Amino acid sequence: MYRLNILVFLIFFLSSCGDAPPPTPKPRAFPKVEYPEKAYQQFDEDYCAFTFEYPEYAEVQQDKSFFDEAPPHPCWFDLYFKDFDGRLYCSYAPIENQADWEDLRSDAFNLADWHNKKASYIDEMLIRKDNNVSGVLFLIEGHAASPAQFYLTDSTNHFLRASLYFNTEVRPDSMAPVYEFLETDLLRMIETFEWTKQGD
Repeated sequence: MYRLNILVFLIFFLSSCGDAPPPTPKPRAFPKVEYPEKAYQQFDEDYCAFTFEYPEYAEVQQDKSFFDEAPPHPCWFDLYFKDFDGRLYCSYAPIENQADWEDLRSDAFNLADWHNKKASYIDEMLIRKDNNVSGVLFLIEGHAASPAQFYLTDSTNHFLRASLYFNTEVRPDSMAPVYEFLETDLLRMIETFEWTKQGD
């Protein structure tokens, strides 16, 4: 009788194993991002010839070295977005003559265009303000390393170039909400940007 019970149990157990669907892995999910509340503060560092508004959740970090040397100008800095492990690299150059202006402008377009290798599209938005500030905002879509870059200038004395990068693998689908969130901050920076000095 004991053996019969064991045999019935084994038959029942083995027959029920075939009914269960095979286990399937969970679909890959993107990590949840906590977005900070939008609030802005004034950039007024004395080593730069301009001011603008930037997010309170960003930290200004002045560049002290550039390939083991001092940067070409003290007004080289990053806006570090700790919550997203991203940086807006900002580099300033004084314009001494027309050749400087043309070289700086050409470099800005070439550096944005370099991302065409991976980008699916680059949207160029002209910037022209009443307070002697003009430039171009490059919004880069696709698998490019930088989703946004821009330059601002008065065409005679000042030139600022900025580029946004993240310390992560490029995944446009998962990073798109972060790009959109920070794009608002870049636009706020551009809208509030003003020169504080006429010459360097």
